[in-house]
Amino acid sequence: MSVQKSCECYGGPTLIFACSGAADVGAIADQAARKMAKEGDGKMFCLAGIGGRISGIMKTTESASRILAIDGCPLNCVKNSLQLAGFNAFKHLQLAELGLEKGSSPATEETIARVAAKGKDVLA
Repeated sequence: MSVQKSCECYGGPTLIFACSGAADVGAIADQAARKMAKEGDGKMFCLAGIGGRISGIMKTTESASRILAIDGCPLNCVKNSLQLAGFNAFKHLQLAELGLEKGSSPATEETIARVAAKGKDVLA
């Protein structure tokens, strides 16, 4: 599938795609993305819609000026899903690179805030 890549000059939305997996790091990624969206850093968007190639979700993603992918674990499901859909121009945040390990990283307010702050830095 050929996808037109976005350009910030068009002023499209900033989209945030997050892992929402069953593990603790999935919960952290999800809650950090929700925190970023609530604070106006971008719009959390539907990764399942990317996987399902839902036309409206694909079109909005094509128009994005910036995209942030937040992966909970090294399987990189968010990154891989975006790439398989033809999107390659995005920033990537991998929680394992922040020292968060699957199965031993409780989704505390402090951890969620730390990941959200790092997400903001990655987008900057």
